[in-house]
Amino acid sequence: MSENLSPTTKAKILGEALPYIKRFYDKTIVIKYGGNAMTDPKLQDGFARDVVLLKLVGMNPVVVHGGGPQIEDLLKRVGKQGTFIQGMRVTDEETMDIVEMVLGGQVNKDIVNLINQHGGKAVGLTGQDGNFIRAKKLLLPNKDKPEEMIDIGQVGEITSIDPSLISFLDTGDFIPVIAPIGVGPRGETYNINADVVAGKIAEVLNAEKLVLLTNTPGVLNKAGDLLTGITPRDIDAMVEDGTLSGGMLPKIGSALDAARSGVKSVHIIDGRVEHALLLEILTDEGVGTLIKSK
Repeated sequence: MSENLSPTTKAKILGEALPYIKRFYDKTIVIKYGGNAMTDPKLQDGFARDVVLLKLVGMNPVVVHGGGPQIEDLLKRVGKQGTFIQGMRVTDEETMDIVEMVLGGQVNKDIVNLINQHGGKAVGLTGQDGNFIRAKKLLLPNKDKPEEMIDIGQVGEITSIDPSLISFLDTGDFIPVIAPIGVGPRGETYNINADVVAGKIAEVLNAEKLVLLTNTPGVLNKAGDLLTGITPRDIDAMVEDGTLSGGMLPKIGSALDAARSGVKSVHIIDGRVEHALLLEILTDEGVGTLIKSK
């Protein structure tokens, strides 16, 4: 606990952060916020403080959030059972209404309010605002019958992102908080995987970093050891041999796309660790998996 640290130790900790603050000054950092970090009050508070601190020392954080547990809770209350195919939520019309209510309303506003309580200037957005996330229906290939495609409802894939709205907010020192809802050519709404949205936004903004908060320590090998300093080629091999599968696939896919598209580094970190964001960005040790762009 900080109160048990000597003044000298505290000064050393602050000194360790200085090179990182200088290196990432005025750089964009896209943060995917999800998992336990979104549901544990202490972790929520720590996350909001971390985001405000990054902004105050000159970085440009952009938050993209999920809301799986909150969506599941509301689905259960209305008597619906959530189902997933290849890590993606099957989203019929009724489920989409709930997704919009939870992500664009409850969760987004809670995050915005918490950041603002800690001295930030957060603004909540969905892809419908300014039509800045354009999307179309996502069809999944059937693994058993490759010639067939699976329709999982109002689940979208991104066709384009207009970065001008986020750039405009940045000029006013606002912190964008983005719900992963896209809009189709006829105004229809689509549920998009938050990791995918975060990765694509990081690409479009030429972000310095993409940070994905998860409920795991990071990328683990088959023995359960944490891996870091890995490359896209290493990830490809782990997907191929089955080390990475299920719900990690959209996350890993987004990380790979971002790393290959100019985002200098991608971090998959354990959101269950208090202040994981600061530990990963501002300390020598870090707390997760670093994926290098090359």
